Amino acid sequence: MTPAQRARQVVNLVNLSTPLGLAIARLGGAKVTRGPDGLLLGYGFRLLPQRNFALTVGNVLLFRDDESVLLRRPRLLAHESRHASQYALCVGPVMWPLYGLAAGWSWIRTGDPASRNIFERRAGLADGGYEERPPRRIVRRRTGAERFR
Repeated sequence: MTPAQRARQVVNLVNLSTPLGLAIARLGGAKVTRGPDGLLLGYGFRLLPQRNFALTVGNVLLFRDDESVLLRRPRLLAHESRHASQYALCVGPVMWPLYGLAAGWSWIRTGDPASRNIFERRAGLADGGYEERPPRRIVRRRTGAERFR
């Protein structure tokens, strides 16, 4: 484990996001095992919506599927690991409202909660299984003829 990964592990333990992640894993019926880089991997998590592959809370990565999900999607671990680092930088559960605001902004701009979400973009959209959608216009521009009606 690198010094940065060790620091992330300690910070996420102190800011209580990893203990919270373990409680959520237990609530969702996930089987938790030790993973690489100080991460904890929970498989069989039953509380994820169908379209989500994973959820990260602190250093706990929760997957709806079994261990084969990382064989089918090898970049998913790197994506979720970046989210674990974001938890450390955002003081743990404080990340939730920040993530919610970022997802809302993305929804307004693209109709998708991930495409313009700074957290998902920094974690790698493609690595997380997201497609980048183009921004849509927020305000429709009126043509010259429409202005005089």
